[in-house]
Amino acid sequence: MSRRRIQIMLPVVAGITLLSACRQNAETDAVTETASVELPNGMTVKEQIEARQGHLKKIGKAFKAISDQLKASSPDLAEIQTAAASVPQEAMGMSDWFPEGTGPESGVETEALPIIWEDKADFDEKVLAMQDAAENLATVAQGGDIAAIGAAFKTTGGTCKDCHDKYREDD
Repeated sequence: MSRRRIQIMLPVVAGITLLSACRQNAETDAVTETASVELPNGMTVKEQIEARQGHLKKIGKAFKAISDQLKASSPDLAEIQTAAASVPQEAMGMSDWFPEGTGPESGVETEALPIIWEDKADFDEKVLAMQDAAENLATVAQGGDIAAIGAAFKTTGGTCKDCHDKYREDD
């Protein structure tokens, strides 16, 4: 490229870079502002999303523990029972974890899809089905029958899948 052409292009490139940086800062400021909005429950949008994700990760960890034990040649019943008992505890109040404004429009990273708030009645129904199945799983686990636990675990996992298929970004 000729020296003359570089001299002409340099201010143009600098201007584009500056505009891009300003736009990026404005977007970051808007996300920060939205993330710090206080919800009626006293939490900020960001805190609510992080709390929701924390509960869901604990449920996922309990499911992994149960799954691993059910696949083991000699399952640890006490570990299954502990993990199964934690699922309904962690899922308590799940419908309340998704107040308006805590979806992707908030700018805070979340895998929750906007359809949660567009079809809240169906979402809440699926949450209730999961909570009922989780309670049953915990009860069945206390009985100690590995085959029955496996069946209850499969049912509970199915309720999770039903919700994830419609209301969560692909894993």
